[in-house]
Amino acid sequence: MTDKTASDILRIAVAQLNPTVGDVAGNLVKAREARADAARQGADLVLFTELFLAGYPPEDLVLKPAFLKACERAAQDFAGDTADGGPGVIIGTPLKRKSGTHNSIIFADGGKILAERYKLDLPNYGEFDEKRVFQAGPEIQGPVNFRGVRLGIPICEDIWGDAGVCETLAESGAEILLVPNGSPYYRGKVDVRHQVVIRQVIECGLPIIYANQLGGQDELIFDGASFAIGSDKTLAFQMSQFEEAVNVTTWKRNRTAAGAQNRNNAAAGAQNGNNSEGWVCSEGPMSKIPEKEEADYRACMLGLRDYVNKNGFRNVVLGLSGGIDSAICAALAVDALGEERLRAVMMPYRYTSKDSLTDAEDCARALGCRYDIVPIFEPVEGFLHTLTQLFEGTKEGITEENLQSRARGTILMAISNKFGSMVVTTGNKSEMSVGYATLYGDMNGGFNPIKDLYKMQVYALARWRNTHVPPGALGPSGEVIPNNIIDKAPSAELRENQTDQDSLPPYPVLDDILECLVENEMGVDEIVARGHDRATVTRIEHLLYIAEYKRRQAAPGVKITKKNFGRDRRYPVTNRFRDGG
Repeated sequence: MTDKTASDILRIAVAQLNPTVGDVAGNLVKAREARADAARQGADLVLFTELFLAGYPPEDLVLKPAFLKACERAAQDFAGDTADGGPGVIIGTPLKRKSGTHNSIIFADGGKILAERYKLDLPNYGEFDEKRVFQAGPEIQGPVNFRGVRLGIPICEDIWGDAGVCETLAESGAEILLVPNGSPYYRGKVDVRHQVVIRQVIECGLPIIYANQLGGQDELIFDGASFAIGSDKTLAFQMSQFEEAVNVTTWKRNRTAAGAQNRNNAAAGAQNGNNSEGWVCSEGPMSKIPEKEEADYRACMLGLRDYVNKNGFRNVVLGLSGGIDSAICAALAVDALGEERLRAVMMPYRYTSKDSLTDAEDCARALGCRYDIVPIFEPVEGFLHTLTQLFEGTKEGITEENLQSRARGTILMAISNKFGSMVVTTGNKSEMSVGYATLYGDMNGGFNPIKDLYKMQVYALARWRNTHVPPGALGPSGEVIPNNIIDKAPSAELRENQTDQDSLPPYPVLDDILECLVENEMGVDEIVARGHDRATVTRIEHLLYIAEYKRRQAAPGVKITKKNFGRDRRYPVTNRFRDGG
């Protein structure tokens, strides 16, 4: 039966915060500030996210004994804080035990660590490779009694798979499940998470609170959007996406329903509807989740901001060509960092059009950033003169075109070295897929905010930004990317009257073929069946494969799709496979 001394009200704060991998001391400070905030709001318990004290994902830092010791010290210190009689805490940290090194949480209250729980299902797909550094927990561990309430604490992947963790916890007497997560963003991920949790609620009959990390970590963006699904399978609360928050949610218990929950028949109770009146969220946020263009833009903005700030760069520099890709990267940089932290550089050559010069200047003026013009005629002509004897008797072509790009890349890197500015590189996913980028030229840079956006998605985000200012943006309102940049035919301007469509299919066609090949791993026959020309599909597939060596040398960039280049898609550079060839 239910403990008659237990409280019928439990106030649970969800700390949706932005930790930094490896900054154990700084993450502990953030945790303490969040707990103090939650205490002021009347919280009984604070739920933090997965591996919060370490930052997520810590990757091979977990293999360093000194790092593990620092995390454990921080966990013990934080547990000691709870001796003040304030909120208890659930916080993620790596722990080294006799059974191995585990992705863990500590549960602390009254100045002591009351329990440890270890992640059972270690993800080893896509962006995850936890089996490399962690050992799975030895068994499903039962619920923890917190002030008369039995709480189950599965960790992230434990609720994504079919291991039966939630159902087992319900059968062991858990009343509410609290789940710390490090779930990265991709387009539409919030709906995916909701469906995962609803499926588990149906199985176990218990309300589930899903706390998710916020912030950029290299390519990964953690978007927050923490939420809960009640035992009636409806959304109990929804926190904001892409914003730090400490929100207190109030849960109330109906003792009749709670008695039914504790008869170790949770699954049957869920089927019969007996649990719909158990623990119910009576108060919590209900934030609106952004639509896809806004979500993608904010993910790119957050990723760029955190990469620059967490790595200690004072400012950034990029080549502003008058084209769509560099224009949206400039807008993202100003929105993420402020106009005073961006230097835009136009580097014209003989093929640079008057429109491009005008468009670049108009874009920089609209954004309010510094704008410099550095002509590249002399360095390019110097390279050509130096190579005259070696190139004698050969036809002028791509090699000479690439010298322009490499001169620009060298200038940007010189500015970076001189002034400590990080170079923002601006190639989109369509270009990176087919190798239309120059190594040690336009690929030079430290980070690429649009690396995982196809060309047509870049256009969609540019149009969206011209009519919206995202929350938290430091840039101006109104048209920040001149319409002429959006409307004109894209061109690298490396030769007279050049356009991208001289050698590539139209971008709507190219992007669809690439999405089929990259995201969906479709075969040539399947793609042709969608209405595409076979010769075009096989050519694009060939270009995709032979450009792998370039992508291996590319700067990291924000993950937006389900399968980005890098963590998600690991193809061999040396590869002779061709579908049907």
